[in-house]
Amino acid sequence: MTTATSQGNAQESTQAPPLAEGLSLRGITKRFGTLTANDRIDLDIVPGRIHCLLGENGAGKSTLMNILYGLLESDEGEIYIDGVEQHFDNPKQAMAAGIGMVHQHFMLVEVFSVAENIILGREPSRLGVLDSRRARRSVRELSDRYHLDVNPDAIVENLPVGVQQRVEILKSLANDAKFLVFDEPTAVLTPQEIDELMQVMRTLRDEGRAIVFITHKLHEVRSIADDITVIRRGRVVGSARPQDSEGELAEMMVGRAVQLVVDKTPATPAGTRLEIEHLTVADQTGAVMVDDVSLSVAGGEILCIAGVQGNGQTELAEALLGTVRPSAGRILVDGVATEQLDPGQTIRTGLGFVPEDRQRDGFVGVYTVAQNLVLNHVEDFTRFGSLRLGQIAENAMARVEEFDIRTPSVNLPVRSLSGGNQQKVVLARELSRQLSVLVASQPTRGVDVGAIEFLHKRLVAERDKGTAVLIVSTELDEIEALADRIAVMYRGRVVGVVPAGTPRDVLGLMMAGTSYQEALAGATSSQGARAATDPGAGDGQLKEDTDEHA
Repeated sequence: MTTATSQGNAQESTQAPPLAEGLSLRGITKRFGTLTANDRIDLDIVPGRIHCLLGENGAGKSTLMNILYGLLESDEGEIYIDGVEQHFDNPKQAMAAGIGMVHQHFMLVEVFSVAENIILGREPSRLGVLDSRRARRSVRELSDRYHLDVNPDAIVENLPVGVQQRVEILKSLANDAKFLVFDEPTAVLTPQEIDELMQVMRTLRDEGRAIVFITHKLHEVRSIADDITVIRRGRVVGSARPQDSEGELAEMMVGRAVQLVVDKTPATPAGTRLEIEHLTVADQTGAVMVDDVSLSVAGGEILCIAGVQGNGQTELAEALLGTVRPSAGRILVDGVATEQLDPGQTIRTGLGFVPEDRQRDGFVGVYTVAQNLVLNHVEDFTRFGSLRLGQIAENAMARVEEFDIRTPSVNLPVRSLSGGNQQKVVLARELSRQLSVLVASQPTRGVDVGAIEFLHKRLVAERDKGTAVLIVSTELDEIEALADRIAVMYRGRVVGVVPAGTPRDVLGLMMAGTSYQEALAGATSSQGARAATDPGAGDGQLKEDTDEHA
């Protein structure tokens, strides 16, 4: 049985828990300056079980696993395998001890073949010459054994992200890893690819390997976990059971009760406020990133753009703001063409913008909270060329109260705030003006469940004011919660616009490039096949799958 010692228990007793069979971490502590990323963490990972580390972004999960994998060195604590203390100065030593890691951002050489990536660093040779036939045969055997379906000769850069992840898994299996760490592995996958990954993880567990699954997605934890440890602000706050509700898990993560379902009334659209006509955007190399996209958003509705990251959503949002110029097409905000305007001019037409990377594009970290709250309309706080500092401070106090921004002072730099409060500053600034259109890209990325609850309410409230709201998100939970309509992008094109409530199976197939009608038929066929082998699956299952995650 996997055990996890809560911080409270750890403080009450200096006696460490007994070592379990398998992998044990004791008292792991890691500091970055004044920040304690891991605070005396005890954890046992047992063979033949899937152990989920659940916590919000920034909770310390990845830091802990990077210490385990030899990428970071802990300040305190020990690592044991079957009761024997280990010391890992680098990943090579961790791999030699049987630890493998599938990273959130793939560690692959894109111009190499699959086989070359998998054998890198331990190339088989024959009379001093690389034995490529043996390498390809080894990859095929592993691929067939675990039903991963990977071509050894394929070049990695030409593979879809789901297949690239299979290559990462094969790399670990080729090293005979007994302990496999999956770090946020579903972030760039379609729902169908996520299902395939879950099945691979179950297969590995059933043959006796120990799996660590790092995530912040509650429904994934409940579907795959044998054991659950919750980490909050670098500390283990307790363990949970897969049968615990998402509400109970969220409360452990945040420390208070959280409303997971967005309370919103049906949309009442009233006239088109954002019109995108045959928009095409190319990158600096000339590659087309947005390919002849046409969309419209009415006032009083939320249109969500779904898709795996990297399918043109970022470039579309940047074109709407004016940071990149489209090579063709038109953008109209309340009938005013904006495709040739710069960002400042676009903002003055009534467009609000929440960027996907708040730290790079959303605020100036060394500026104060008060200063950041007026960055894009500072002219409203000047008189005869001088800043009206008192008015800026009054505005900041009002926005801090309205948006529940947790800060001791509006004069502190924004970089000192938590991720959720930084995001609230960005949203508060954009919503403090009268808007025609709000474009929000990944609006809740890297924030905790409690902040997500608040931000979602504000986005719905902006819709209800009559603003046209366009949200770009890779989180299907978020799309299901907010969308009045859903546009799915794949390789720069919109493959379809579908109503809210469209089943995940259908959205997943569309995210892989399938048209709506084909996806609907394919999802229905898949459900029928499942019903033939599972008496509990039948008519209405598509709706039930959707309702479960609404």
